[in-house]
Amino acid sequence: MTWRGSTDAKNRIFASLPYLIPLFDAIPFGRFLFNQFPFLKVILIPLIPVQIIYQTVPFAGIIIFFVLFLAVVRNERVPHFIRFNTMQSILIGIIIFLCSLLLRWLGINLLTETLYSVVFLGTLAACGYSIVQSCLGLYAELPGISEAAYVQVR
Repeated sequence: MTWRGSTDAKNRIFASLPYLIPLFDAIPFGRFLFNQFPFLKVILIPLIPVQIIYQTVPFAGIIIFFVLFLAVVRNERVPHFIRFNTMQSILIGIIIFLCSLLLRWLGINLLTETLYSVVFLGTLAACGYSIVQSCLGLYAELPGISEAAYVQVR
């Protein structure tokens, strides 16, 4: 296990990559914003490799989840910085999944469109902040999520 603060450029890149998955999972929540503001589709460009994987590999979502959780988060040989950021991105993805379950039963109205936009913008802000912090070599502290990630990673 590496000590906190010993992150090189390779670790920073690998720590920021898992955040592309919850961003990809949040795209359906942004559909109302994309209709109103088409220039926001620029955000989708870095997600093209994730989209290709999801479209070509059957059950890609569950496979990626288990690979990240078992091969990265639970592997003590992987640096703590990468394991923490991977676990945090998994937790953001779980929150998105729970939001999709809850919002599925609501009809489409102004309140639902607002909730969808809030979930998308919240995910965009959390993942964007975490990616920037990871690229700087710092731990992204998201209230509630970071504590749960620390508990899982140890």
